[in-house]
Amino acid sequence: MYPPIEAHDQGMLDVGDGNQIYWEVSGNPDGKPALIVHGGPGGAASPNWRRHHDPEKYRIVVFHQRGCGKSTPSAADIDTDLSVNTTDHLIADMELLRERLGIDRWQLVGASWGSTLSLAYGQRHPERVSEIILFAVTAGRPRELEWITRDVGRLFPEAWERFRDAVPEEDRDGNLAAAYAKMLKNPEKREQAARDWMDWEDTHISLDPHFKPSPRHQDPAFMMPMVALVTHYWGNDCFLKEDLVENVGRLHGIPAVLIHGKYDVSGPLETAWQLHKNWPGSELHVVDEGHGGLAMIELLAQATDRFSRREATRSTDPA
Repeated sequence: MYPPIEAHDQGMLDVGDGNQIYWEVSGNPDGKPALIVHGGPGGAASPNWRRHHDPEKYRIVVFHQRGCGKSTPSAADIDTDLSVNTTDHLIADMELLRERLGIDRWQLVGASWGSTLSLAYGQRHPERVSEIILFAVTAGRPRELEWITRDVGRLFPEAWERFRDAVPEEDRDGNLAAAYAKMLKNPEKREQAARDWMDWEDTHISLDPHFKPSPRHQDPAFMMPMVALVTHYWGNDCFLKEDLVENVGRLHGIPAVLIHGKYDVSGPLETAWQLHKNWPGSELHVVDEGHGGLAMIELLAQATDRFSRREATRSTDPA
């Protein structure tokens, strides 16, 4: 990773529906544009995301998706209207931000849910994408959501039963994410429901016996918006109308690097493998890690360095 840097420009963008999204720019103001698409949904983006690109060569754009991080209103607020927080809304927000910053085309870098959103945006607006780099690859398919909320319980049966049994008995055989989303709307149940969901996330995120969950996973400021948004999106099949793996041909000709962990039980390698097979010219790197790790970061930095030597995209006048 490159040394820490500060943003030299930042602001709040009114995207409609009462929402304002936080954005920031660091690196070279005249450099090649790159957009960081964070995970979650609801994971926001830490300052470390500025450090995967050469700040002398890139104009690094970071934004916080609707409802999380510094964007307002927060999904942690029980009264926040999540009906206007869908994948289509996020794609529209990204386009509005691109226009606001006067960028013609940008490189997309997405992790986990960020890879799903990057694929969805790219397939909607391929003419606006110069390259795509994805790691801990997911595509938001029903098969993936069923795996992460139910099938992976075969590996962690005791923890999964606690996760399942935390919801009302009448909801246990249905969509568990939707059941948790419903509990989060109950003022008396929401805090415990959020903790139960995050405990399950911490269970399946890694097979490393030395793994220790991030302390922020128990910090209500991080936990509440993330759980609210994860359950909202997963309970609605990520608001995707089409299969992003089957339709990846729309990205033909866009250079792509896919990085995935061999031991990722939260997001099995299957998705990255199928995406790679359907995407001629894409690169797939499989590392001995789980849902993230240092080897992935190293490969990510190598990809951004290599792509920095491709012709920089032009910018339009800021809107």
